[in-house]
Amino acid sequence: MAGPVGAGKSTFVRAVSEIAVVDTDRQATDETSLLKQKTTVGFDFGRLQFSPDMALHLYGTPGQDRFDFMWEELISKAHAYILLVPANRPATFRKAHLIYQFMSERVALPMVVGLTHTDCEEAWSADNVAIAMDLAEPTQRPPFVEVNATEPDSVTRALSALIQQYILITGAA
Repeated sequence: MAGPVGAGKSTFVRAVSEIAVVDTDRQATDETSLLKQKTTVGFDFGRLQFSPDMALHLYGTPGQDRFDFMWEELISKAHAYILLVPANRPATFRKAHLIYQFMSERVALPMVVGLTHTDCEEAWSADNVAIAMDLAEPTQRPPFVEVNATEPDSVTRALSALIQQYILITGAA
């Protein structure tokens, strides 16, 4: 999972991990503290086991630019990713687009955009977020899914959409 600060990356991983999530949350000391008390400074790690020899490893990146070295490290070994975007905070759409560009310049991976906080009154629609993120071109627009990072069923649906995108793009079955 990648995305701006406060998009729900850590919460997403915690919602479905079968193991105790490994996190690197620390006290927020910059403008992030206006949104939340703690922030990810390395990565979050969780796992979802499907069978004895099949598991999905879940990594959540930090949202702050100063930790972008972790974005590079994590995306270089990823098979697919979800870009979480808080639909209720239009000020983060540009940041989300920059993260999307950062990832796209380094790897060509299946991905989906997960819109969080869509239940908030001021949330933007998927179409409007896509326009704001310069992803509205139908041939280049990745799938958008709504996700409530606090609800395991919603997170599972988002992961299913990502797996479907992975199968579609890679031909894996």
